[in-house]
Amino acid sequence: MPLISSKFEPSLPFRNAHFSTIYSAKFRPSPTIIQERARIQLPDGDFLDIDWTFAKNPSQKVAILLHGLEGNAQRTYIKGQAKVLNEAGWNIAAVNFRGCSGEANLSYQSYNAGKTDDLEAVVNAVLEKERFNEIALVGFSLGGNLLLKYLGERESVPKEIKKAVSISTPLSLKGSLESLNQFENWVYRSSFLVNLRKKYKVKMQDFPEQMTTADYNKITSLLEFDNVYTAPAHGFKDAYDYYEKNSSLQFLPKIQIPVYILNAKNDSFLSAECYPTELASRMKNLHLEVSKYGGHVGFHKTNKLYYSEARTLAFLNELIS
Repeated sequence: MPLISSKFEPSLPFRNAHFSTIYSAKFRPSPTIIQERARIQLPDGDFLDIDWTFAKNPSQKVAILLHGLEGNAQRTYIKGQAKVLNEAGWNIAAVNFRGCSGEANLSYQSYNAGKTDDLEAVVNAVLEKERFNEIALVGFSLGGNLLLKYLGERESVPKEIKKAVSISTPLSLKGSLESLNQFENWVYRSSFLVNLRKKYKVKMQDFPEQMTTADYNKITSLLEFDNVYTAPAHGFKDAYDYYEKNSSLQFLPKIQIPVYILNAKNDSFLSAECYPTELASRMKNLHLEVSKYGGHVGFHKTNKLYYSEARTLAFLNELIS
């Protein structure tokens, strides 16, 4: 599939990667949508909360939206995408990963960039809820990596899943960690680390034998958080084993449905491996757009409509080829 030539040219302030990233995350006015929360039970006894937004007219189409690291279904980028798709006749199931819905989850495990069994449970629950005949998966950052791994590691997925979109996706988890460790990204990694440490401290109360104050004190970086918690909690030898086995780049060649990936060249969260142009050029199902601007989930066009939101709708409506 030929690479998609990007025509995204934002206004001058949004050509700065950090401005577009921070503005979009912290200052963009939140789109107004009405969300209805529903809880699904997971096979291990834990739960996930899904925030539904329904199209004005009855529709058999649903988009499952997946947020990024330490995000949730109330984030502006989720609401913005939900509003655009709603207005075009799509129902929305916006997922809150374990522990991200405002209530601590029940198990020692949480979420991670490759925990596709939880996504599988969401897909099954969505299919059980309504007779949807078309499902789209739309993921942002960590959520994008998750859906790509889900699609590529299985021999087949439910026939109702027709397309997928992945925005600002760290196709190489180790590479993205190394990018986040660059000096210029101290604000982002510090913010992530503060939130992750808070959650670890809360979870310690329920799992005192597995989570200790001594281990908590070791968490001084994102790498150490994954070494201390993510890896052991989810069955990996260490952080690097977790990164290697869950990076979605290795799963792209096996994806059987059309997928659109939009990554900005100036995204400071991403490494060189996150722009697989050669692979995309020889894959019929992989539509890759590498824009010059956009930062991390910061494809500002107007406050009401982001470029990434318009492109997602266009791809789902078969207007991108």
